[in-house]
Order: sequence, then C-alpha cells, then structure tokens
Amino acid sequence: MKTFLVLGAGTAGTMIARKMASHLDSREWKVVLVDKDEKHYYQPGFLFLPFSLYGEKDVLRPKRNFVPEKVEFIISDIELIEPDASRVKLANGQVISYDHLVIATGVDIYPSETEGMLDGGWRNNVFDFYTYEGASALGKFLKTWQGGRLVVNVVETPIKCPVAPLEFLFLADWWFTKRGMRNKVELVYATPLSGAFTKPIAAEALGAILARKNVHIEPDYYVGEVDSGANVIRSFDEREIPYDLLVTVPTNKGAEVISRSGMGDVLNYVEVDKYTLQSQKWENIWVVGDANNIPTSKAGAVIHFQMESVVKNILNHIAGKPLTHKFDGHASCYIESGFKKAVLIDFDYEQEPLPGSYPLPGVGPFTLLGESTINHWGKLGFKTLYWNLMLKGIEVPLPSEFSMVGKRQVASGSQA
Repeated sequence: MKTFLVLGAGTAGTMIARKMASHLDSREWKVVLVDKDEKHYYQPGFLFLPFSLYGEKDVLRPKRNFVPEKVEFIISDIELIEPDASRVKLANGQVISYDHLVIATGVDIYPSETEGMLDGGWRNNVFDFYTYEGASALGKFLKTWQGGRLVVNVVETPIKCPVAPLEFLFLADWWFTKRGMRNKVELVYATPLSGAFTKPIAAEALGAILARKNVHIEPDYYVGEVDSGANVIRSFDEREIPYDLLVTVPTNKGAEVISRSGMGDVLNYVEVDKYTLQSQKWENIWVVGDANNIPTSKAGAVIHFQMESVVKNILNHIAGKPLTHKFDGHASCYIESGFKKAVLIDFDYEQEPLPGSYPLPGVGPFTLLGESTINHWGKLGFKTLYWNLMLKGIEVPLPSEFSMVGKRQVASGSQA
C-alpha cells in the first residue's frame, strides 16, 4: 500500500486531500492528512470580527466536517520532515513513510520578530487581526475606544492577503463614521511598500480611495521597534510614528517545522517551480497554498485557482508522465472598502490588475478596480462558497486560468 501524505488541514491541505482521495485507487493508495488541531478557521472572516460584522459561528468549524471518510485524519503536531528519506516524524511519536508528500502548512504571524512588539502593549493597545484571538480582542477594544491616532503597520512582506490592511483601514473609516466619531480618529498606514499596492495601476486606484477617506500613507516604512512605553513605532531609518492604537501585521513566516527540516528560505517558505508547485529539490514533494514561495498573493482564491493544475500534475507524475499543466499565478481579490462597497482585482504572474468588468466584458456583474455594491456582495458571498463548496469538494464556478476578457489596458498615471 502506497501513502499519499498531506501536512496541514487548512484550505489547501483539505482540498487536495479530498481531491487525491477521489482520484487514487484506494486498493493501492491510502491518503493521510495531518494537522495539529481540530479547528478550521475561515481566515478572510477575521477582517470582519473587529467591527462586529462576523462572530465565531461565521469563521469557525470542526476540521473533521470537511475530511472525507476515505482520508485518514491524524491530529498531531509535526516534529520533522525528512525529505531525503521520504519520512515524517510526528510529535505523537508516530513515523509516516510516504511515496508522495504535499506540504500545506500555511503561514503564521511572528510578532516576536519585531523588537518590543510583545512588551507591554500587546493586546492592550497593540493588536493583530490575522489571528482569531487577535481580531476578537481588537473587537472588544474598539467597542469602548474613544478615539485618537490609529496606525496600521505592515512589518514586512510577503503577508497573507496583501490587501487586508487596506480593507481594515477602509472599514475603520466606515466604522467610526457610523459611530459618529470619525472626526476623533486619525488613520495612518505605515507600509514597507512605496504605495498602497505592489503594482502601479492598482496602487494608484487604491491610493485614491485612501486619500478620499483621509488616510495618511507613510510609504517605504520598515519598522524596527515598537516602543510601547512611549506609544511610538520607529523605523530602521529612525522615523517615529506615534500611535494611540497600533494595528499591526507582524512578520509572516512559514511553519517552524520547515525550518527544523532545512527545507525553506529565511521566512520558512519552500521553494517550488511556480508553474507546477513541485519542489525544486525533491520530485515527490509538492507545496500548495501559503507554504510555498511563488510570487502571487497568499489568499484563498489563489488556492482554488492552483488546485486544478497541481492535482493533474501530481497524477501525471504518479503515472510517469511529464508535467504538462501550468498554474499561471491567477489571483482574484475582493477588497472591502466600506459603506457596502468593494473593489475587485484580478491578475496573474505577468499581468497586473486592470480596470474593466468580470467575468464578462461590459456585463460583469463585478467591477474591476472600481467600487461597487455588487462587489461587496461578492466579498460576503465568498464565505458561503468556501464552507459549502470549496471545502466539500464541489466545483466552484470560477475559471482557474487568468483571462484578459473584460479588462481595459491603461497606462500608469491614467484614469482607470
């Protein structure tokens, strides 16, 4: 009996375990899925927790609800991956030898990487919203906060869902306006990027929304220290930004087991071929979701888009055939902008986000690089697709490959 082993039962791990169990002959293969806990979080929903738009029931389900009977599910932390021996040691003492391995261990925040971040202010007036605990604690704080200077800071990139800090600022503008206290709150965005986004056309469009909402951007800001005693952050080039409330996106890194196993880069991301998602060092290892180093967004929609090609390539490899399917880096992100509106961006490895309509030209119904109410409902509707289709192995009606259909070519600096 051969073993197909999946490490991590988040979005990517759950989906690929289910798909491989449906494709592989159970008389020849067993599919094993390993994760350290029972709780599955809908991570895009963390954004809404601080503003009381979502609660626990919206973002939390038992992982076992989404693991099919044909998959052996083991709850244990992972002690070590031994890729040269095709073997994994679990914290519970179990050793699993595999024929093919998929690493889907995701990313986590590492606030300890920034000097002073955990000293005194953490979860008092310094919060993250990239964890359930952090977003929930921030929500409690905001209910009684009387205003002041709110600074959103991204420590370094890459991060999960790179537009989420912008969404937080947009929703904060809406939240404080709704409560009649927007004039008591100063919003500041301190980012290591040179603008609102990594690509110039989208950066201009999103930067214009920040300006309209009176959000100050502090670009090229690399925080070196959080001084909770003085309530300031200091950059490596000695710029100080005072805050009353700091909402931080700490350093994002891959799982510690990747470092212990000597398999990753400095941020614990595993190097793969960006088109096949096959490890560059071990041909029977594949890395999906947020755990790899591909140059595209670490987001749920990207996992959906990459799943079709990676499954086909794995099956080809098992059958001794060439890897003929390519993931093009397709990413699609709804950006909640407040007041029941949102922006949609759609791009791939080669093409940056452009204005237009999606998925049909001139029809949409979704607007690219522009705010609309239908985009807002698309953002909220993704939660239903996630729980009821994606994780249950039901095909989501979204094309995996990027297309220029419906998009307008514009130059940076022109009106989108």
